[in-house]
Amino acid sequence: MGRAIWGTSGGFQGKNGANVGRWVGGQNVVGPLPHPSLKPPSVPQLNQRAKFGLMVTFLSWISPILRIGFQNDHKEKQSAFNAAFVYNFRNAITGTSAANYTIDYPELLFSRGRWSKPDDLAMATTEDAQLDFTWGPYFLKDYGAATDEAMFVVYNPTKEAFVTNVGVVVRSALSFDMALPSGFSGDTVYVYMSFVSASGRMVSDSVYVGSTVVQ
Repeated sequence: MGRAIWGTSGGFQGKNGANVGRWVGGQNVVGPLPHPSLKPPSVPQLNQRAKFGLMVTFLSWISPILRIGFQNDHKEKQSAFNAAFVYNFRNAITGTSAANYTIDYPELLFSRGRWSKPDDLAMATTEDAQLDFTWGPYFLKDYGAATDEAMFVVYNPTKEAFVTNVGVVVRSALSFDMALPSGFSGDTVYVYMSFVSASGRMVSDSVYVGSTVVQ
């Protein structure tokens, strides 16, 4: 329903019957509702839609993580999720067409910020359904602290499932053993880590730890 902002004799904004009013260049413009195109979509349009759907579906499973990880990397009136989508849409899809687009796991970012990233990071699988992490104590002065909290993201493409951990261990611990679902054993997983300040207001870029077969 259109809103008659300037009275019954003035223009309106929004839909009103077969017309729509909008504010353009300082003037109220009224025109007919746009009609959907009857032309079939072109190959580039189909490819763009496929890429869009692939990334939106993938990221939607971890939107709480993205609200933390991209909290400082979005424009005014843009959500953290949208900022994460824009970055990964541009950088983390590989393939040449809708038929073979896939996620480029090493290029994915779940967190983006100026805080110090994990240093000298390593991962091992020594126990069933578990990932063992170690990292170094180094961080940049004024861009990190021993109290920073680790954030882990593990993706299992076979199960199409994420496992995440936030705030379970601090930077100064230098190690963490992360339990995974027992059903992950034998599957390949893709693993990421970043740090979040104790206040929750500052984040580091996420680091792609690598892929591994879960024991």
